[in-house]
Amino acid sequence: MTRRSAPARQGALARRGPRKAAPLKGEALAPGMAVGLFGGSFDPVHAGHLHVARLAMRRLGLHRFWWLVSPRNPLKTRAPGDYARRLNAVAALAAAPRMMVSDVEARLGAGRSIDVVLALKRRWPRVRFVWVIGADNLKTFHRWARWREIFTALPVAVIARPPDALRARLSPAARMFARTRIPQERAAALTIMQPPVWTYLTGPLHGESSTALRGGINA
Repeated sequence: MTRRSAPARQGALARRGPRKAAPLKGEALAPGMAVGLFGGSFDPVHAGHLHVARLAMRRLGLHRFWWLVSPRNPLKTRAPGDYARRLNAVAALAAAPRMMVSDVEARLGAGRSIDVVLALKRRWPRVRFVWVIGADNLKTFHRWARWREIFTALPVAVIARPPDALRARLSPAARMFARTRIPQERAAALTIMQPPVWTYLTGPLHGESSTALRGGINA
């Protein structure tokens, strides 16, 4: 039997559309846990991503933090690097207690973040998921598929990152949900709040970016 390459398998998954949640049985979570979901292509993963993860875990009081490595980013025309290589690189960087690197998006055949969010909520309805993004992603969040549904499906935590700290807070998504934003001083309660609710967490900024690293530049 001829085995398909990893990109071919990913393409087949995408064409079939989202699967049922059966492939998720091995990822044990307990009711009441607060779990951060951090999606991205991570091409390449870098210390700025780890900074976001650590700050979110600490300020939100998370029990688990999932790195959701995407097969591809639909907003980018450039094809990402090899999926297995990116998964391994994230696993090497995020080798810390309570952090988990997941290929759930590829296994579900979900091409959009909202599909992953809804699948996880169906599988674990009593787990308190929170969507974690850097401020650079909030700036363009209104371009994501069904982005309003992400805000209404689960709490959102935005981590300040240069150079988008100010522009992100003036973005279409930030303005639309301005009335549901809570001060960062209340961030520890975010995971028990009913969405739509979000917060913007500031702290020491980390300037490293995947774009700069791909260009051979350490920002």
